[in-house]
Amino acid sequence: MDNPIKTAGEHRLSRRSFLGWSAAATGTAVLLGSQTGLIQLGDGTASAAAPAQEGKWVSAACWHNCGGKCLNKALVREGVVIRQKTDDTHPDSPDTPQQRGCARGRSQRQQVLGADRLKYPMKRKNWAPGGGKKELRGIDEWERISWDEALDLVAGELKRIKGEVGNKGFVMPRINSKLMNAYGGAMTTWGVGSDGSWPQVEQQMTGGSLQQNDRLDWRNARLIVLWGSNPAWSSAGSPAYNLLQAKKAGAKIICVDPMYGATHQMLADEWIPVRPGTDAALLLGMAHHMITEGLYDKEFIKKYTVGFDYLSMPSGTDFKENFKDYVLGTHDKMPKTPEWASEICGTDPDVIRHFATEICSVKPMIWTSTPAPARTHRGEQFCQAFLTVGWMTGNVGISGGGVWKAYHSNQSYGSRTLVSAGGTGAAGVANPVFPYAGYGFADPDKDNWWSPAYEELYDAILKGQYHRGVHGMEKCDIRAIYSIRTSGGGNFLNQSANINKGIEAIRKVEFFVTSDIVLSTVSKYADIVLPETTWWEKVGTVASGNPEAIVVNKQVIEPRFEARDGEWIERELAKRLGLDPLKVHSVDMQQQFFNQIAGAKVMKKDGSGMEPLVTITDADIAAMKATGKPQQGRISMAELLEQGVYQVERREGDNFGFIAMKAFRDDPVKNPLKTKSGKLEIHCQSLANKIAQYGFSKCAPIAQYTPPEEGYETTFADFKAKKKGEFPLQLFTIHYPRRSHSTFDNIRQLREAFPQEFYMNPADAAERGIKEGDTVKITSPHGAVIRPVYLTERIMPGVVTLPQGAWVERDEKTLICKAGATNVLSGTHLTGQGEEPWNTVNVQVEKWTGETLAPDVTWPQRIML
Repeated sequence: MDNPIKTAGEHRLSRRSFLGWSAAATGTAVLLGSQTGLIQLGDGTASAAAPAQEGKWVSAACWHNCGGKCLNKALVREGVVIRQKTDDTHPDSPDTPQQRGCARGRSQRQQVLGADRLKYPMKRKNWAPGGGKKELRGIDEWERISWDEALDLVAGELKRIKGEVGNKGFVMPRINSKLMNAYGGAMTTWGVGSDGSWPQVEQQMTGGSLQQNDRLDWRNARLIVLWGSNPAWSSAGSPAYNLLQAKKAGAKIICVDPMYGATHQMLADEWIPVRPGTDAALLLGMAHHMITEGLYDKEFIKKYTVGFDYLSMPSGTDFKENFKDYVLGTHDKMPKTPEWASEICGTDPDVIRHFATEICSVKPMIWTSTPAPARTHRGEQFCQAFLTVGWMTGNVGISGGGVWKAYHSNQSYGSRTLVSAGGTGAAGVANPVFPYAGYGFADPDKDNWWSPAYEELYDAILKGQYHRGVHGMEKCDIRAIYSIRTSGGGNFLNQSANINKGIEAIRKVEFFVTSDIVLSTVSKYADIVLPETTWWEKVGTVASGNPEAIVVNKQVIEPRFEARDGEWIERELAKRLGLDPLKVHSVDMQQQFFNQIAGAKVMKKDGSGMEPLVTITDADIAAMKATGKPQQGRISMAELLEQGVYQVERREGDNFGFIAMKAFRDDPVKNPLKTKSGKLEIHCQSLANKIAQYGFSKCAPIAQYTPPEEGYETTFADFKAKKKGEFPLQLFTIHYPRRSHSTFDNIRQLREAFPQEFYMNPADAAERGIKEGDTVKITSPHGAVIRPVYLTERIMPGVVTLPQGAWVERDEKTLICKAGATNVLSGTHLTGQGEEPWNTVNVQVEKWTGETLAPDVTWPQRIML
């Protein structure tokens, strides 16, 4: 069979296309300007002499899911992007840092203008209504088709499947399509991804989402504990820089992680290693030392919490279920000593005791974790233990102290919003099949929803059933996957566990449609792929990555080739389905952009509340071709659009400070929490009840340790005898500077700068005859990948890691992925509230003896003409 990508669009080549192919053939990515403009090559050289004029800097979106939303600017000359820069709108300072982009953001030009951009609607050659040769999905050839043909085919399949099995025959993984909702709804998927097991734990134990102290208040901490946190790699924006200011102000920083990473090199005074999925055991060992040595804050525990000991148990509960007695082993005869914990978590008992002593004796302390340690099977137990031990120190509601969970992207930023964009004004369209938000779904006891969890989608397709909360197993007949993303959503096949099972499921359905900007993993396996515009080609939007700044992004260039906006695609489909397009997408994007600007608010200088940010005149409204009213604000629309960012200036002692839970700490009677007791609930029966409703696993009302599936204990064939099993190593997956999840993995300069390497301890490598730079095969119960190995003592023995997000490249005969896609290795384990347990995976590693693996920077791009 011919190369399915190379033969996709055999049509007459213009001189411009020929130049583009010539550059691609030499291994250089092509950056395309306007349809008739200059061609920019990947090394920054031009194929023709540059015009004399300087060009104009335009605020350009960096819209990806790293959390940063930093300022990007593109220099545009005659419709061609010449180069990029980042924030230079004000002097950089610790109090008011610039919103600087990272290597990923500064590669945005290569993504938007690359030779591998999807240019035209494409159809799989061997697809036909009803599925055609479904087994060829992912390896088939592609044919270029017109927009009318593509839209007619999609609409025809939607009509056919709805007529045969109804709206529950559709599934739209991880998205919420207004078109599908208006067409009668569709099943979606639900659960928790990035947050791990945190949503229900923080909701039930504290009465709401955990908040952080203001960024400048972090400088008042004497000790900061970062658990499972590596913002220097994961976010690469300001968080690590902000933490550096706290360190300079005198804070000691302790990092807890299986690997000594970039953030730890930059900031840590001490690194405490812990095996993946065993954090709860470490915390229980610390709690034992704190209790037996009388180190914990007894007054705080008595006044502000319930369930710590038998005297403080909530009414109607078994007094034997209290946390203190569990830790001491009063009833189960198993005291959770540091030695008990060490056998499980791998941390030295003396280190556990010293760590526990230090967090109790040094105040104020910030005790913070990212969600990463909770992206595990039975991850709720870590969250419970983390909060309980943190509360035992009494560092709640005080300056320089706090107990909370925070993303890598906002770790060090406070919870008080100082500037925000307005809403788009676009009306929502309810989904009759699943009338809830899929992410963090909290109503498994309701009777009006039908959809599988993230981790159960593939089994729902293959086996025809899924868990429906308290209602038990529900039968289903999923015929089509709809993934037209209207600038949102993601690469679900690449980013969900068990890619091999996912491909099997995709090859079963009758129809699969996506929209995309490139042939990503999910689109590679589709039947029809529609080219969508990027945010550089849309009219504009307003984004924010932290509570102190908003970034206003304008249109940079005209849409590439035949790319269309996702909302346009759905409006055109609506016409073919007999729907009113304006009831699907009620507000055009120009008006949405205006509404975001006009509705922007900024904190008053005295900190008393919000006021309009932007001054808008009649001329501004006319220029934007929008509907609105003039208003007075702090900055003119012209100035905001020109500089592309508005950031609230900060200084120590300003009026914008915030201390999380201060009101509760000052007076818990007048300011109770929204929990049943009004206090912090160490024993939380509502949490145990809620987790049971999902039907996947059980959760005790207090922090306990139960071995997770594919945890440390399951690396042994016989744990008591310490006899290792078939998969004796633990794999956890990390965020990496090369990608934002899977986005940017096609960018060659990032592939060259940040190779997709497999990290392993030299001791584990020596046992297997593996040397630095060897290609190794990593095998789990679910699949296998190959990658070059990087040996380092910065990772615990028995633990290995691989950056998540690489685009799967699977051999159809062996099913081995040469790209190192981590979700080939992870399993679809149903747990808790539907969280995805990416960080509990068991593997074996051996030296690869097959064909030499070339660096992925040299691999052919997925170019479809």
